[in-house]
Amino acid sequence: MIVCKSEREIEIMREAGGIVAEALSITKEIAKEGVTTEELNTRLENYVLQKGGIPVFKGYRGYPKSICTSINEEIVHGIPDQRKLRDGDILSVDIGVEYRKYVADAAITIPIGEISEEVENLLKVCEEALNKAIEAACANNKLSEVSRSIQNHVESQGFSVIRDYTGHGIGRQMHEDPQIPNFVSKELLRADEILLQGMALAIEPMICAGEYDTEVLGNRWTVVTKDRKLSAHFEHTIVVTENGAEILTV
Repeated sequence: MIVCKSEREIEIMREAGGIVAEALSITKEIAKEGVTTEELNTRLENYVLQKGGIPVFKGYRGYPKSICTSINEEIVHGIPDQRKLRDGDILSVDIGVEYRKYVADAAITIPIGEISEEVENLLKVCEEALNKAIEAACANNKLSEVSRSIQNHVESQGFSVIRDYTGHGIGRQMHEDPQIPNFVSKELLRADEILLQGMALAIEPMICAGEYDTEVLGNRWTVVTKDRKLSAHFEHTIVVTENGAEILTV
């Protein structure tokens, strides 16, 4: 069941989103060659706690850390550890924060040192796809149009859209209805939703340079491209308003 949020609830989610946004800003400052993903996890966890938030990923379905750090061919759910970032890596950081019983969630993919023009374009197209999806997330539009905007842009630029993982509704829980695929399927069209004012959504295109097939590593969390081609991930939490979408994680 999709629950539209009141203005009071949206205001709390704005505050949660502000903590998420600042945590990702800190990531951009400290994620450098030689830094471990465990160091990033510790730094961001401490920041969230200092702000009165709860790192909502930690313990969620048994996940062991407060953020997800996915490198290169890792799509999502990479677990922070003692692995050091290297020049030329691309790093996706995903973080969710609960604040006063409401959740906001966002992700970015950033370069570590120098990357090629082709890899830079992968990141650019993924972020553009997120922005196009947010533009489509307006009241009275169909959810499928959000998905279509992602798929059309990504595929027009020669990349693939990951199909096994989706965006989601968000609010009191990290994962609420509806699911938000990054492509249009027959199943989506059969159960299409009309977007209503007050719907809170976490929109998160995940794209890759090769085929969209995925695989889960032996740790049972980290998702990689089956062909081990590079992947990018961007995400914002938004709320549908009568004048379009408001991004809460900025």
